[in-house]
Amino acid sequence: MTVTSAIAKETLSNLEKKSIAATPNAYAKEFCISAKKINLSTKECRKFEEIILKLSKNEQIIVKEKSLTTFEDIIPILLKRVNQDNIENMATLINDSLQPSISINLNENLHKFSVKIGNSPELIFESDIQKEIKKFIEQRITLDKSELDKKAKEIAKVMTFMTKYLADAIDSNSHGSSSISDIAKDIESLDASNHQDLVNMKGKLVDAAKSIEDAMEKTTNKLKNGQSQVQSLQSKVVQLEKELENSKKESDIDHLTGLLTRRAYDRHSKKIEELYKRNNIDYSLVFFDIDHFKKVNDDYGHDAGDVILATFAKVLLKSTRDLDIVGRYGGEEFIAILHFNDSNEIKSYIKRVKSIVTSHKFKYKELKIPITFSAGVTIRSENRSYDDTIQIADKLLYQAKHTGRNKIIFQDGDEL
Repeated sequence: MTVTSAIAKETLSNLEKKSIAATPNAYAKEFCISAKKINLSTKECRKFEEIILKLSKNEQIIVKEKSLTTFEDIIPILLKRVNQDNIENMATLINDSLQPSISINLNENLHKFSVKIGNSPELIFESDIQKEIKKFIEQRITLDKSELDKKAKEIAKVMTFMTKYLADAIDSNSHGSSSISDIAKDIESLDASNHQDLVNMKGKLVDAAKSIEDAMEKTTNKLKNGQSQVQSLQSKVVQLEKELENSKKESDIDHLTGLLTRRAYDRHSKKIEELYKRNNIDYSLVFFDIDHFKKVNDDYGHDAGDVILATFAKVLLKSTRDLDIVGRYGGEEFIAILHFNDSNEIKSYIKRVKSIVTSHKFKYKELKIPITFSAGVTIRSENRSYDDTIQIADKLLYQAKHTGRNKIIFQDGDEL
């Protein structure tokens, strides 16, 4: 009798002793236990151990604590894993939340980090990555607070100068009015027959006029000086307003691809949907996904992956009209909303993009990397809502990727 046969016989005997039915799962579990006793490593047991090593640390702890030994045993653990789509959405939200909303001082480290989790969303569950996220959030809050404080101080300066010079003008005017009032009283009590009184009055009038003239000159000079400083501060405020506007634009644009961010796309898509509901302006929605992008990163490195993403984005941007929108939806996924007169326009657009991408190789350093993409295309008027439109486009994209890739599937059933 061979060793394997002996273990099989012992396995059946042990199951009978334990009053356990000899199901495939129970048999495999008991077989591995018996094999380990004599240090026999079978193919099936080795395969199970190899798979366990690929689980996360927490999952391995659960396997050990519960003494799980079969593939069937670990299915409940795998079912608890987070859906990949949810991971990518979470990574996109984290990316958006890290960008300073007021300050435009986006440093290179944050840019590289954003690209890293954009390309590999599952990294957000790593403890080191979570520490980095916490650090960037703290930096973002500090930057925004600093920028707000700077802008508040500039505006406060304008108000201080305005208040000061208005007060000086009022004070000078008050002194002049007081001098003239005193002279008026003297004139009322003046004895016209007394020559000396007239001479004295003349002197007072000259002095008062000179005093008023000097005060007005000083006030004018102060106001001119104040005006110059106010204009300077006003220029700074205008510059700050421009910076704020640029900051808003920065937060709307994906730094790697130059396309709309997911957040900016969502905002623009709502406006387009409102136009559709109000004026019946129809549109098409296209979901793009670069084929085998993970393999590009694995084979050539993430820098090459970044070049592929940026180049593909340029193709989309140059092929898309100004009245339409195109954005980076997450990772290697892109999305476009296109207005059209008839469905042939949409198909012509897709054909043009596909022709450019497939007839050229993407250049990275000295390498030329061939790239293809898959896409799902829907028409808004053929669906009940925007949500249905985007969900169906996503399903069509999924279908294209799982039926061969390098394929565009339209909602009417056509394929390209």
